[in-house]
Amino acid sequence: MRGGSIAVVGGSIAGCAFARAAARGGAERVVVLERSPGRLEDRGVGLCVLEDRFAELAGAGHLDDGMRWHRLTERHWLARDPDGGGGPRGRLLWAQGMPFRSYHWGVLWQSLRERTPDSVEFRLGEAVPAVGNGASGAGAPGTGTDHAWVTGAAGGREPYDLVIGADGYRSVVREAVCPEARPEYAGYVCWRGSFDARLLDGLPGGAALWPEHEVITVCYPGGQVVLYRIPGLTPGSTQVNFVFYAPTPAWLRPGDPTSVPAGALTGGQFEELAELAERHLPSYWAGVVALSPRERTFIQPIYDLAAPRRTAGRLLLAGDAATVVRPHNTSGAVKAVQDACAFEDAWRAADSWAELLPAYDRERGTVGREMVEVGRRLGRAQVTGAPDWAAMDEGAMTAWWRQQVAGTGGFGGHALGRPPTGRQNP
Repeated sequence: MRGGSIAVVGGSIAGCAFARAAARGGAERVVVLERSPGRLEDRGVGLCVLEDRFAELAGAGHLDDGMRWHRLTERHWLARDPDGGGGPRGRLLWAQGMPFRSYHWGVLWQSLRERTPDSVEFRLGEAVPAVGNGASGAGAPGTGTDHAWVTGAAGGREPYDLVIGADGYRSVVREAVCPEARPEYAGYVCWRGSFDARLLDGLPGGAALWPEHEVITVCYPGGQVVLYRIPGLTPGSTQVNFVFYAPTPAWLRPGDPTSVPAGALTGGQFEELAELAERHLPSYWAGVVALSPRERTFIQPIYDLAAPRRTAGRLLLAGDAATVVRPHNTSGAVKAVQDACAFEDAWRAADSWAELLPAYDRERGTVGREMVEVGRRLGRAQVTGAPDWAAMDEGAMTAWWRQQVAGTGGFGGHALGRPPTGRQNP
C-alpha cells in the first residue's frame, strides 16, 4: 500500500516514531501537529531500555547506537538498616544482574526527531482540540469511513486518510476512539527529579559510593526510590535521575489525570520531598535526592489505562494515548516505539486501510493490556503490598522477583513479536 495522507497528533517520542514509520511505509504526506511551540528536548527526565528490547528495535531499524545512552548493568536493592549496619548506602538486599541502556528523554527525542525523513512536516504550536471520522464528524466508533479530520486552532477541519493519536494520557484522539476509557488513579505518586552528576562530589563519600553502572532501588514501607544516571543534554555530560514512589500528598487532588510540572511546586511542597527522604532513606540516598533543585523536580501521579480498542474508522491510538503503564515496568519508551514498529509492519503487509488498522489493533491491543497488568502487579508487590523489607535477603528477594514476573514476559516490555501470553502454549 502506497500513498495517503497522515496526521500525527503529538510530536514527542511516540509521535516521532510513528511519523518515521509512516514515511518509511510509503505515505505520500505526513504532518505532525505538536501543541508545544518550542523544542521538546528538556521535557521529562530519564528512561531505561533493556538490552534485549534495544536489540530488537535496533534490528527493526527504529533505534541505533548513535542515540546517546548510559550503560547500566546491575540493579542494587537496598533498605535502611535501623541499626546503621549497612552504612550510608543502606543494607544490600540483592545485587540483581540487569543490563539496561538509560536515556535522557530529551536526547532520545532529539535523536528520533533527527532521523525523521525531511518529507515529514512538523507544525509546532498547533493544538488539536478535536478529531473525528467522515466528512461530518458523525462517524461512530468502528464505522467505516473514507477519511478522518482534525480541527485546528482557527476552527476549520483538515481531512486526512488517517489520524494517529500520539498525544499522551490526556489524548484528544482517544476521546473520539473510545470516550469511555479513562486513566485510573493507582493511589500513589512518584516524585521525579534530576541534576548534574558532578554535584555528587559534594556529598559525604562523593560519587565513589555509587558506581556508574548501578541502578539503585531503595525500599521503604509504603514506597521506594529508583535512582540511576543518564546522559546529559550536552555530549559528554551525565545527569542523575530519580523516581521516588510515595503516598499521595495531602494537598494533591489526582481525581482527573494531572501532574505537577517542574517548577510548579511551592517551597513548602518541595520541602516535603526532603522530609520523605530523610525519614525513609539511608543518609547517602537522602543526600542524593536533596540535590535536585525545585525547578527540576515534579510530581507524577500514577495511573493505569488500557484502551478497549486502538482504532475506530480512520483514527488510531499510539503510545500513552492507548495504554498508560506504571513506571515500575520500565517500558514506556519501548512500548511507544514497539507500537510504531507494529504499525509499520502492518502497513507493509496490508493492501488497504481496512486491512492495516485491524492488524495493528490485534498486534498491540492484547500486548498493551498485558503490560498494564504487569505494571499493576509490580506496583502491588513493590509499593502497596510490599513485603517486610527488614526480613528480606538475597534468597527471599530472588524468589519474590520470580513470583512477580512469572508468566508475564513483560518486564521492560514484551519481546517484539512475541505472542501475548493468552495465546501461548503451556
